[in-house]
Amino acid sequence: MRAISRISATNDEEASAREAAATTDTGAPTIFDKIIAKEIPSTIVYEDDKVLAFRDINPEAPVHVLVIPKFRDGLTQLGKAEARHWDILGELLYAAKIVAEKEGILDGFRVVINSGPAACQSVYHLHLHLLGGRQMKWPPG
Repeated sequence: MRAISRISATNDEEASAREAAATTDTGAPTIFDKIIAKEIPSTIVYEDDKVLAFRDINPEAPVHVLVIPKFRDGLTQLGKAEARHWDILGELLYAAKIVAEKEGILDGFRVVINSGPAACQSVYHLHLHLLGGRQMKWPPG
């Protein structure tokens, strides 16, 4: 029964990703834009002038934090990064390190970026998943 439940969840995730991809370039605010604007509450764990990091509402690990740029600037997914995004990509990774340190997981953590519908990206505002607090397995999925 558990396998059937997992297959159903996977199909739902894939369908959600395809639906999200269909609206990627509309320019409409994403849920992350609303979190940045403080229109939707979140548990913020780190913030500076360029980056916001907050706890995922559906955590996949004891520590599951999303790290996002405050300004999307066309960076909806890593596959659409351009040379002009060089600085913010570095800022995001450095912020992930700061959060890992604050969360006490510097001894082992994972950073995941889903890019596009085949990777089940569900929000088209580039974001990093910082995961830790348990043993990470390989391969991841």
